[in-house]
Amino acid sequence: MEEHLEELQRLADTAGVQVVGTMTQQIERPHPGTYLGSGKLEELEQMASDRQASLIIFDDELSPSQGKNIEETVNRRVMDRAELILDIFATRARSNEAKLQVELAQLEYMLPRLTRMWTHLEKTTGGIGVGMRGPGETQLETDRRLIGHRIRLLKERLADVKRARMVQRESRKQVFRAALVGYTNAGKSSLLKALSHAPDIFIEDRLFATLDPLTREVGLTEQTKMVVTDTVGFIRKLPHHLVASFRATLEEVLETDLLLHVIDASHPHWEEQREVVDEVLAELGVHDKDVLYVFNKIDRLPVAEQEGLRTRAAHLFPQNVLVSAIEGDAGIVDLRRALVEASRRHTPLVVLRMEHGNGKLLAELHRLGEVVSVRHADDATYVEARLDDAALARATRLGAAVATASPATGSY
Repeated sequence: MEEHLEELQRLADTAGVQVVGTMTQQIERPHPGTYLGSGKLEELEQMASDRQASLIIFDDELSPSQGKNIEETVNRRVMDRAELILDIFATRARSNEAKLQVELAQLEYMLPRLTRMWTHLEKTTGGIGVGMRGPGETQLETDRRLIGHRIRLLKERLADVKRARMVQRESRKQVFRAALVGYTNAGKSSLLKALSHAPDIFIEDRLFATLDPLTREVGLTEQTKMVVTDTVGFIRKLPHHLVASFRATLEEVLETDLLLHVIDASHPHWEEQREVVDEVLAELGVHDKDVLYVFNKIDRLPVAEQEGLRTRAAHLFPQNVLVSAIEGDAGIVDLRRALVEASRRHTPLVVLRMEHGNGKLLAELHRLGEVVSVRHADDATYVEARLDDAALARATRLGAAVATASPATGSY
């Protein structure tokens, strides 16, 4: 509970809110009408008055009726965790795509809560035997219609974005691809910057510093390159509308060859955070994807704790690496080595037959991919290499032929 409240305070700070106090209540289940018990609500109203609070934030999502009833009791603006996260996303959205996604999530969250927003317009009744529509009811119907129209328009625009992303992914299909996923503020952007050495990557020690996916090319060896995409961070109780509206962006993880699950190793509850990320990935339909667990921020751990974490990580995940994105010599070399191995697993191993003495073609094969071995037989030279489809097509155009086997190795 303390950890959840601490995270809620960090969210509030990210939104620019000054926290003046916290309150908890241990009950078997939330009250269906007011979330808190009546006595606790009175205590909350008194605390808010004493500390001159103008806003009350609940850690769980409130139903429309709960929010309305609480506001009427405490006479203050009430916000739940989902609305707070949506507000943060709205202030941090930079690209047109992110703004569309956040607006869609906000409107879908707002739609069932319109009644609460129009409580200042009272319904009137009268006439003979029938009720008359009051201004509040008329305004509600107008707003519902306008919001419904806007939601349809936003979904159409995001469908266009999705189609554009599919075209972009097709153009990168021949390159080994990885996506950075993880809990918010785990250090994904810092890791991408450490791998790519790109100076334009924005880094900030705050929740949800990055909303827009960012893709950079990463050189692993002279012959091996890959593209790495940084995605939006996850958090516990992430609003469902937000996941749905960001689906086009998050679908990047569905098309990648490897997931780099970045974990804040210095966080005392990193295992719970890992489970939250896994739940969101499952909601997106990510199954049977190759995952490399990257434990970041090990520079914040004493040496003894690093060794304990190394043992724990090895027990949980066969593929893992411990790094510090801000201290380049702490694990980044190991991470690059792991990425090279992952790239090899996803790049086909082929045997090519070529004429003796064709040095130009052999040099081109070294440039296009990874040459594993070269063997000279009586009839030809056989080259065993890892080549993607595009590199293989170029090699065959230059005179190489795919062989069924190398004479020195037999069938492969």
